[in-house]
Amino acid sequence: MKRILLVVYLLSLTIGFAQKEVSIMPWPKSIETTSSKYGIDTSFHINVEGEVNDRIYKASTRFLRRLNDYTGAFIEQGYVNSTSNSTNPSLIITTKQVGELGIDMDESYELIVDANRIKINSNTDIGALRGLETLLQLVRYNEKSFYFTGVHIRDAPRFAWRGLMIDVARHYQPMDVLKRNLDAMAAVKMNVFHWHLTDDQGFRLESKKHPKLHELGSHGQFYTHEQIREIIQYALDRGIRVIPEIDVPGHASAILVAYPELASKEKMYTVEKYAGVFHPTLDPTNEKTYMVLEDLFSEIAMLFPDEYVHIGGDENEGKHWDENIKIQKFKERKGLKSNHDLQTHFNIRMQKILHKYHKKMIGWEEIISPQIEKSAIIHSWRGAHEGLPDGQSLINAVKLGYHTILSNGYYIDRMLPVEEHYLVDPIPVTSTLTREQEALILGGEATMWSELVTPLTIDSRIWPRTAAIAERFWSQKNIIDVEDMQRRLHKVNKCLEALGITHIRNRDVILRNITKSNNIEAISVLTRVCEPLKVYSRNAGGTEYQSYAPFTLFADACTADAADAKIFNKLVEQCITDPGNKRIKTQLQYYLQRWSVLYNNLKDFDNPIINEIKPIAKQLSEISYILNYFLKNNKLTSTQEEILKTTIQETKTPVADVELVVVSAFEKLIIHLKNQKKHTSN
Repeated sequence: MKRILLVVYLLSLTIGFAQKEVSIMPWPKSIETTSSKYGIDTSFHINVEGEVNDRIYKASTRFLRRLNDYTGAFIEQGYVNSTSNSTNPSLIITTKQVGELGIDMDESYELIVDANRIKINSNTDIGALRGLETLLQLVRYNEKSFYFTGVHIRDAPRFAWRGLMIDVARHYQPMDVLKRNLDAMAAVKMNVFHWHLTDDQGFRLESKKHPKLHELGSHGQFYTHEQIREIIQYALDRGIRVIPEIDVPGHASAILVAYPELASKEKMYTVEKYAGVFHPTLDPTNEKTYMVLEDLFSEIAMLFPDEYVHIGGDENEGKHWDENIKIQKFKERKGLKSNHDLQTHFNIRMQKILHKYHKKMIGWEEIISPQIEKSAIIHSWRGAHEGLPDGQSLINAVKLGYHTILSNGYYIDRMLPVEEHYLVDPIPVTSTLTREQEALILGGEATMWSELVTPLTIDSRIWPRTAAIAERFWSQKNIIDVEDMQRRLHKVNKCLEALGITHIRNRDVILRNITKSNNIEAISVLTRVCEPLKVYSRNAGGTEYQSYAPFTLFADACTADAADAKIFNKLVEQCITDPGNKRIKTQLQYYLQRWSVLYNNLKDFDNPIINEIKPIAKQLSEISYILNYFLKNNKLTSTQEEILKTTIQETKTPVADVELVVVSAFEKLIIHLKNQKKHTSN
């Protein structure tokens, strides 16, 4: 037993040492670092050997471009192809076969970097793609040159399904948005793009057989068949599957605008402009419903090569079913006791249609029923926020024998801090599942619902937090060091911007819109201590924001994980545990001094948008000024104490849909300083 504990201890030391040496994300399965370095200069050359295809050539060429851009090395090799092999290559990529995208695809690879050569060995070209992304994260530099760090990595993903869902129905996302996010997904080894194409707010898929669907249900914002094929090929080149979602029978307003005769309630329908859950629902007793859907799914089967199609199936309350006498009689005739039974009847029909076109069904967890064939995947999404135990629906599905994927805990639109997502595991920690049952859990998806995002802001809501989620899906279960994750995430964040993600640069675009000038320094400081309201409280009741509301406000420039707030909050904790540390005190004073002049630097700006956020700036400045005085002088006047007490209470009321996220730290610091003062007096 002692020997086993010693091995575990030494292994943890090895992992810790390696993690401090390199900043890879997601963290590989096995890594050994060495003192070797491989220099990067104009002669850097890639050879591809073994069973190859265009995908590995394209990926290798993209790797060269990105390496060239980062290092400025003027690498002479322009393209990698079947005729470009060198007698003295820098990097040799060897693959044994062309990989097929799917649940069983082999993404493993071996990466060796030493002073003489770099090698990537993989069973499939897809594994080689993952190895190239790891290699790019190993670039380092000194005052003279750029080089790759010496390593020996053996790597493979923990889960086969590592997805990102982008909802393009609530807010349409142009092609360039999708492409740059596919690039970012590939960079962190995600492999499933779940394309949520329809909802109450839009039908975004061109239909040749039923053109009224996109003509009347999209306000002209939809993807043509040519564009869909373009996205699929773009994803295929990066080893990413594309799963389309047509959400039925609920969330159907946009469909019913085109075909009101398919509705469960006779009325005029419009494309919904608000966020929320609505009642328009397809009629599962109407044969024309299935005729239209079969036509639609036959088109989808032709367009999308993946074996899976997502049918949605969530949040159907059945209100319009309850109000329809014909539907109620149908339920009685068929012996269907509940609306869930009726929806199961509908889902069975959907499954048969998909089988006809050689497709398998995925649905949100509401589709669970013993009558649904086990070829279906259950997509688990509900948790404590919906009044259910976290992970319970996934456990229920697995115990019934279904493959599952998890999204509960990965709802990035809720604007929760990165560590809350990072520490959620697709296999519930408290479960009593057998190994065979755990094997049915395929992985998970981060979900980007788009009620509150536009092409300007969507990247800032997805990244960089999704890189941490990607690590949870790829890396071993014991990789849970939040502090080290945040260290590596900081570096990955810059790489994502270089790749084309706009999450950093677009913040300044919004801030210039707010100040109506190029002078955004002060307001930029404020974004680093404020975060948007969380868990849909910004859009409480689904009535505040419409599809065409302005999303260029201060809350849109703020993100989860406000950078300066995280640093300050940590400094306060350190100050409490190590009160005599002068370095920590100096760092605290730096931030307090910076914030104390913030309101003064903003007060000359005068327009309705910026005037709305001035109160929070004023509160921050007043508190910071007094606390800085307290730190320096170890005393407060009675007036200052009263101002602190009153102002801190005021800061707890959100302003302009944001909250100041250093308030709790302020309160802790005040208590600590008062205790110190009392101790000094005694």
